[in-house]
Amino acid sequence: MGAIVSDFLVKRPEGYYCRYGDFFIDPLLPVGRALVTHAHGDHARPGHREVYCTSPTAAFMRYRYGQKAAASFVEFPYREPFVVGGMMIQFIPAGHILGSAQIIMEFRGARYLFTGDYKRQADDTCEPMETVQADVLITESTFADPEVAHPDPLAEIRKLNDKPHHILLGAYSLGKAQRLTSLINNHCVDRRVLVHHSILPIHRLYQSMGITHLRYEPYNRQEMKTNTAHHVYLVPPMTFNSYYRATNVIRVFASGWKHLQRHNDMDLYISDHVDWADILEYVAEVNPSEIWTIHGDGRHLARYYDGHVRVKAIG
Repeated sequence: MGAIVSDFLVKRPEGYYCRYGDFFIDPLLPVGRALVTHAHGDHARPGHREVYCTSPTAAFMRYRYGQKAAASFVEFPYREPFVVGGMMIQFIPAGHILGSAQIIMEFRGARYLFTGDYKRQADDTCEPMETVQADVLITESTFADPEVAHPDPLAEIRKLNDKPHHILLGAYSLGKAQRLTSLINNHCVDRRVLVHHSILPIHRLYQSMGITHLRYEPYNRQEMKTNTAHHVYLVPPMTFNSYYRATNVIRVFASGWKHLQRHNDMDLYISDHVDWADILEYVAEVNPSEIWTIHGDGRHLARYYDGHVRVKAIG
């Protein structure tokens, strides 16, 4: 193992910056060279000169941002080494959404693993997460709290079977909506999935990339008025929030966040992030000398590993 460089990755106004390769990871402001882990809007912003990412991430960014997505995309499959700014890099699956990537970076004999957002739960709408050993694990800490334990998503989705009503199901359009469609297809077999017009193109993009097993239909108002069958109407957050006075439906929002369950007709805890136990299992597999935390509160991890593994927050 080479020496770990303490300022290998730092947080700047634009985002996380590696000066040794002269690139940013998931920058929020336009930069010259960006490595993008996945296409969610809090990680993939438009306007960069050059974006390195997987092909699905590039496709989603082009769909959402058009010509403003980036001046150029440099696309790589998983596990194919490439060089940026003299640094050897690879993408491996993060299991978060289709095309999501962890980033392996090799520098002066040390290996740095940047997780991006990642998920260990099974999901047949994206590539399963992979693990490698690294000297430094740079992990999201969205739910890095011992009190957070995500329930079994299969048990959660089956709760819909107990509601003899149409369901207005709120979900993020990219990743979560496709996962929910598959879960409902497989575990709520009497339910038909009706999809909001803004989610349909993303479902179709998924199909073009090989996720061909999803069963769904475009939203049809008349279908939601029937009393003889009970459908699930899958809608994005803004539409869900605008339907707060909806009648003759059960309002449900799929998320790992408690505050997004308030004022709904039932809870549905389905998260695409790791919880506390997931992170501890992942740390054991990666076996890092140091853990650097991003996107959340790393203090619980620092206390847990105190005296065993150095933990520091970089934002």
